[in-house]
Amino acid sequence: MKHFSSINPKFKLNGISYTKDQLCSLAVELAEKDNFKKEIGSFLQDWLSNSPTLIVHTSGSTGTPKPIILQKQQMVNSALATGSFFNLKESDTALLCLPASYIAGKMMLVRALALGLEIDFVEPSSNPLKEINKKYKFSAMVPMQVYNCLHNLHFIDTLIIGGAAVSLDLKEKLKSVSTHLFETYGMTETITHIAVKEIKSDSFKTLPNVTVSLDNRNCLIINAPKVSDVIITTNDVVKLITENEFKWLGRFDNIINSGGIKLNPEQIEAKLSDYINSDFFITSLPDPVLENKLVLLIEGEQKNEDIITTLKKSTAFTSYEIPKEVNYITNFVRTESGKIQRTKTLELLKK
Repeated sequence: MKHFSSINPKFKLNGISYTKDQLCSLAVELAEKDNFKKEIGSFLQDWLSNSPTLIVHTSGSTGTPKPIILQKQQMVNSALATGSFFNLKESDTALLCLPASYIAGKMMLVRALALGLEIDFVEPSSNPLKEINKKYKFSAMVPMQVYNCLHNLHFIDTLIIGGAAVSLDLKEKLKSVSTHLFETYGMTETITHIAVKEIKSDSFKTLPNVTVSLDNRNCLIINAPKVSDVIITTNDVVKLITENEFKWLGRFDNIINSGGIKLNPEQIEAKLSDYINSDFFITSLPDPVLENKLVLLIEGEQKNEDIITTLKKSTAFTSYEIPKEVNYITNFVRTESGKIQRTKTLELLKK
């Protein structure tokens, strides 16, 4: 087993090989910068220390960001599983364009250190491939970055997309791209992804040494002993295909009970995406008759179109799935990775 403290001799950072001592010196140098390099330096300092653990923070998309202690050896195990799944070899090139302050960015560096990748870093921005003129075997982005890099994605051979759901609009635009594209499923607690799916597929396949099952709510249970000491019960409602494959349906904590009918917002949103070009989501507000009424929130300025009338004419929706009201909000509240914070955005409506 590859130990967390060892650096693969093929590892390169921005084209330069480093001994452990040299990398320690570079980490100190980077940590003194006042831009994105500071986070890279701080992470490398933490990683190269003798401590077997480090502290990371959750994204905060479903609540307040919280600190989590991760085992470095489990982070290496995660890197090896990703390397195995995507057939990454020593000296393959990789691009880091995510902040090293979050687990996704940290893990790009861990993969490079453990697998011996030649990784370059660029400033995390909405269009990280803007100045790129060389090809990379592997990279990771959030959907917003992918959207802004559509014309330059040919520089990346294999790209994993995480941090937020990939919209149907973006999926449509990606059909003509030559890059091998994968959506990821995971969380900070599982050291990024434990399952991936090709962009055109409906179901996620687990990484090596990961099995999944269901609880009595039809929510996903993850058994990933190489990356987590505990079995993780999630709030993600899924359809289980096998112990290594599942289809994501939505969040249990987003399910709305409206007049005694349980409605899954994410499934309604999938249908709505054919009718709405802006970012949007389904939520609920208190109602004296239904207890909770279905509400559609759309990002942007108010439009004159009557969406509800249009939806009533469609055969795609049951009467329960048609929103009772539509509200426009200029800017949704998002996490740093671009994930919509539904609860905080809904609070804007109540102000």
